[in-house]
Amino acid sequence: MDSTLLVEKSSAYSQKILCELSDNYTYHNLNHTKEVVEAIDTIAKHENLSSDELSIVKIAAWFHDVGHHSSQQDHEEESVKIMSEKLEEWGADSGTIAQVDKIIMSTKMPQTPTDKLSEIMCDADLYHLSSDSFNDRSEALRKELVSLSEEDMTSEEWSVKTIDFMNNHQYHTSFGKTYLEPGKKENLRTLKKGIKKAKKSSKKYEAQIEKLETKLAKVKIQKPDRGIETMFRVTSKNHLQLSAMADNKANIMISINSIILSVLVSVLFRKFGEYPQLIIPAFILVAVCLCTIVFAVLATRPNISSGKFTRDEIREKKTNLLFFGNFHGMELDNYMWGMKEMMKDADFLYGSLIKDIYFLGIVLGKKYKMLRKSFNVFMYGFILAILSFVIALVMYPEST
Repeated sequence: MDSTLLVEKSSAYSQKILCELSDNYTYHNLNHTKEVVEAIDTIAKHENLSSDELSIVKIAAWFHDVGHHSSQQDHEEESVKIMSEKLEEWGADSGTIAQVDKIIMSTKMPQTPTDKLSEIMCDADLYHLSSDSFNDRSEALRKELVSLSEEDMTSEEWSVKTIDFMNNHQYHTSFGKTYLEPGKKENLRTLKKGIKKAKKSSKKYEAQIEKLETKLAKVKIQKPDRGIETMFRVTSKNHLQLSAMADNKANIMISINSIILSVLVSVLFRKFGEYPQLIIPAFILVAVCLCTIVFAVLATRPNISSGKFTRDEIREKKTNLLFFGNFHGMELDNYMWGMKEMMKDADFLYGSLIKDIYFLGIVLGKKYKMLRKSFNVFMYGFILAILSFVIALVMYPEST
C-alpha cells in the first residue's frame, strides 16, 4: 500500500482513539501527538529524509501513544500491538511494520534509538523540553501522573525530578543538538532558578513561622468568659434601643411643634388686625416652638468624622474599627487589613468593644441633653405662652 495513504489512515485511526482518552490524560493526548508529528516535519527538513522514510516516522508518531487507551504502564508495547494489527489489516508489508515497531519502542524511557529514524522520533517526542511552552507541558505531565497514580506530588518535587531528567537527557539528531539543546538548557536554567527562589522563600517563611510561634508562646491568650460576651452584647443592644427611643421622642417634638406653627401662621396671624392684643403672646408661642424644634433637631443630627485611619493608628491601637465613622472613607483592602490585625490581638479586640460602648454612651448623653432641653423649653415655654394669652384676653378684652 502507498505510504502516504498509510499515514492518512494512521492519522484518522489514532485521532479517533486518542479522543476517547479520559480527561486525566492532560499530557499524553491528541494534542501531544499532533505536536510530535509537527516536530517530525521540522526535524526532517534538516535531516534530508526521503518521502518514504518521513511517512514511516509519521506512522510511528501517530501510533506511539495509542496504547494509553488500554494501559498506562508499558503503553509502548500496547501501541506496537495495535499498530501491527492495523497496518497488517491495511495491507502494509512486514518490513514497514517492523520499522515502525522499532521506532515506537525506541521512545520508551530511557530512550534507545538505534537508527536515524528512531533518533528523529525520540527528539520529536521530547521536543517540548526546548520550547517556550515547556512549563505548561511539564505541569500537564505532572497533573496526569498525579491523577492516574493517585499519589500527591508538589510542584517543587516535580521540578526536582524534571531537573534530574533533563540533566541526563540528550538530543540525538544533528538538528536537536544544534537547535533544540540550547533551548533545553535555557529552560533548565530557569527551572533551577525557580527551585532556588522557592527554597529561599520557604526558609524565609519557616523563619517567620518560628518567630511568630515564639512570640505567641510568650503571650498568654485568655479565652473570654461567656458572661463577658453576654455583657458586651446586652450593653450594645441597650445603647441602640436608647438611641432609637431618643430619636422617636425628638421626632414627636418636631412633629407637634411643626403643627402648632402651621396653625399659628395659617389662622392666628390673619386675626392680628381684629385682635392686636394677641400679637405678643403669639410671638412668644412661635419662639417656644422654634426653640423646641431646634433642640430636637440637634438631638438627632448626625456627626460624621473623616472616616479614615492610618496603619500606624492600628498598630498603636488608637482607633476603633467597630464604629463606622472611623472607616467609612477607607478602601476595602485597608479596612480588611485593619480588622485582621485587630482580630489577631485579643486586647485590641476587646478594647475596641469597650471603646465602642463608651462612645455610644457619649453620643447618647448628648442626645438626651438636647432632648431634655427641647422638652423643658416646650413645657415651660408653652405654659408661659398660655399665660400670656390669658393675660392679654383678660386685660385687653375685645371692645364691642
